[in-house]
Amino acid sequence: MEVALLASVFVVAACGLIYELAAASLASYVLGDSVLQFSTIIGSYLFAMGVGAYLSRFFERQLPAHFLRIELMVALAGGALPALLFLANAYAPGSFRFLLYSLVLLVGTLVGLEIPLVMRILKRNVALKDLVSQVLTFDYLGALAVSVAFPLVLVPHLGLIRTGLLFGLMNALVALWALWLFRHELRQFRSHALAAFGTLAVLAVGFAGADHITTWAEDQFYQDRVVFTASSPYQRIVVTHGAGEAKAGYRLFLNGNLQFSQRDEYRYHEALVHPVMAAYAASGAGPKRVAILGGGDGMAAREVLKYPGVERITLVELDPAMTRLFSEHATLARLNGGALKSPKVKVVNTDAFQWLESTRETFDVIIVDFPDPTNFSIGKLYTNSFYALLDQRLSASGFAAIQTTSPLVARKSFWTVVSTIESVGLTATPYHAHVPSFGEWGFVVASRRPYRVPTTLPSGMRFLTAPSLPLLFDFPLDMARVPAEVNRLSNQVLVTTYEQEWGKVPH
Repeated sequence: MEVALLASVFVVAACGLIYELAAASLASYVLGDSVLQFSTIIGSYLFAMGVGAYLSRFFERQLPAHFLRIELMVALAGGALPALLFLANAYAPGSFRFLLYSLVLLVGTLVGLEIPLVMRILKRNVALKDLVSQVLTFDYLGALAVSVAFPLVLVPHLGLIRTGLLFGLMNALVALWALWLFRHELRQFRSHALAAFGTLAVLAVGFAGADHITTWAEDQFYQDRVVFTASSPYQRIVVTHGAGEAKAGYRLFLNGNLQFSQRDEYRYHEALVHPVMAAYAASGAGPKRVAILGGGDGMAAREVLKYPGVERITLVELDPAMTRLFSEHATLARLNGGALKSPKVKVVNTDAFQWLESTRETFDVIIVDFPDPTNFSIGKLYTNSFYALLDQRLSASGFAAIQTTSPLVARKSFWTVVSTIESVGLTATPYHAHVPSFGEWGFVVASRRPYRVPTTLPSGMRFLTAPSLPLLFDFPLDMARVPAEVNRLSNQVLVTTYEQEWGKVPH
């Protein structure tokens, strides 16, 4: 019995941490600012566990029966947590935050009851000093196993909904094991058995239908038909398709945030790439070595390949699922013109910050196409430390183009990036373009030499023309420069400013 209960402690600890991580991950997907969400979810969960541990003192008799019932409640509430939150975000988004913290507090309280009850049951046969060390050892081992498996194995291969239900099943199996171990002590064995098998059946059905639950939620959340979904260790990838002339065509969402729309992505990518590529080409020899940081969809690479003198493109994308999708999925690969399969393109799947620190190559043009700084892990890619590394990798006459959010909606955020680039000694030349899916969108040219607007562009443009290029560099009064602080690794003011400015926009 002692070994069985200690094994149960391992499973209980693993399940408890899974529910905590799933809640925090979903909160960061939906609400943004992963540091804030993980901090508040973990804090609330630990507080609730403390409440549960305190309440355990009031359970005096029939401890095995109480433990069994609590396991079944944890199995149902914790196992269903990701599915319920997905559905709430799709069908009742206004209730998401309330439901999130209600479930966190409920599951945390129930999990807080588990270990004290197990310790009191084990106390019958184990000395106190051995009891505490053994229970805590198995508790921490379970937490360690899950903390490694969650991002590397569970989420990429099962997804959040199926992961939650799987560990709910494991909680229910612990209850079933307790039912057998304590069969002679349970007064209502038949009722407990029915509850255990009923819980297992509900969770098993949910596990089998997890894909349908995800589809229902995402079909409701996204305006158009969902045609592809995947979960990687880094993000949730969703591609939708809206047919018809008035529709957006294919659209890419990462963690629920729109990245491009087929209808107008050419405006964004032409504006991102050609002002710097054409400017370098106008100075004499065209750019030969180009780096693209981010841009795993291959659209920026497609635009760079319009310059035949380019010899090598190094595309640095953190998530291999992105580059694999846009190189192997026939329809999506057509959107980038098969750019990722070009022999000139070398894909490097790694963190761009670390890659800049380790590489010794220099580039004539660097295209920086990261998502907006919605959290601190992305915000580091907009700091003066990052731009100092970028400066080291630019050739003496090179240019970098950096996507920089909306100067209209997030005006201070935009000029924070400009100030940060200037703080490392680079010349910053800001410009903007209208992309209907995003609105007015901003970019910055970073260089050591003065930037001159090019007078010629390659053929095949759908948006830019040589006469219209100077207009991109003119800022009206409502987008004009405002004082802004430098974004540093030590403060990451940009993330806070960005959240404040975009938080005012109605969704």
